[in-house]
Amino acid sequence: MRAVRFDEYGGPEVLTAVDVDVPAPGPGQVAIDVAYAGVNFADIKARAEGYRVPALPFVPGLEVSGRIRALGTGVEGLAVGQEVAALTEGGAYAEVVVADAVTVFPLPAGLTLRTAATLPTVLPTAYALLHSVGRLQPGESVLVQGAAGGVGTVAGQLARAAGAGRVIGVVSGAAKAEYARKYGYDDVVLTDGFGSAVRELTGGRGVDLALDPVGGDALRESLGALAVFGRLVSFGNASSAPAWQVGQPELYPTALSVSGFSILTLARTAPGELRALAERAFAVPGIELPVTAEFALRDAAEAHRLIASRTSTGKLLLRVAQ
Repeated sequence: MRAVRFDEYGGPEVLTAVDVDVPAPGPGQVAIDVAYAGVNFADIKARAEGYRVPALPFVPGLEVSGRIRALGTGVEGLAVGQEVAALTEGGAYAEVVVADAVTVFPLPAGLTLRTAATLPTVLPTAYALLHSVGRLQPGESVLVQGAAGGVGTVAGQLARAAGAGRVIGVVSGAAKAEYARKYGYDDVVLTDGFGSAVRELTGGRGVDLALDPVGGDALRESLGALAVFGRLVSFGNASSAPAWQVGQPELYPTALSVSGFSILTLARTAPGELRALAERAFAVPGIELPVTAEFALRDAAEAHRLIASRTSTGKLLLRVAQ
């Protein structure tokens, strides 16, 4: 079968189309004929820095849609030929991928394979950030970094659906601001000096909940934009800044809380909880994540270049088969 992998770390040019053996599912696993694979920032960090790469060579890709090809022993409730979406631990840039059955989800009626490929990572992540970890209450205000990205697009809609009083997005440019306003955001501010802008928008109060995938200085500025009893949820380190620390001096004066979330780690440590979370997330009606660019599998490097340019919005997909 065809797959795209990298044998060394580096720029998009290290991604190479190769012929590899078709993987077979082990106990509790499912093999899927891939229709579409989602492209995520985590894939870029894997290729460039070795993020969550157990060994080289490595086939990246964390989410797919497709049809079940084969079932491993002990798998129940799924069938060969069934259309599904799945979260994987890598390997999705390929014609066939293996995933743990607990992270394989039958498609709801009316959901196409193309749309389904946009959701396995971003929808459960955004839902967890707002609800399971962030504990959003009706009427509260929310600040979202990367509001025009995949998680940001979905988080804006979910916050609005949950009755948030005000939803503020942070983006890097005017074009992204225009895009984000279509997906649940009341206000969108630019990255530079966003903390002051948020304080001004909230009359000096700050926000109740901030979601941060950037880390580094952005995380510190988000922390400073919180209201009394505010909560911050960290779910990434796109800045590749050194590991952050926060303690009594920052938290005690206004009773702030800081939490963390990683859907990939949760898939390993508590897959049953992830499945329950995903089922709740998929049950929220009317959430969409537009596909803003689609590439052939062999052109995965071009998708990586587009994401790395920080000009992309919405979701990027690799078209494998239909």
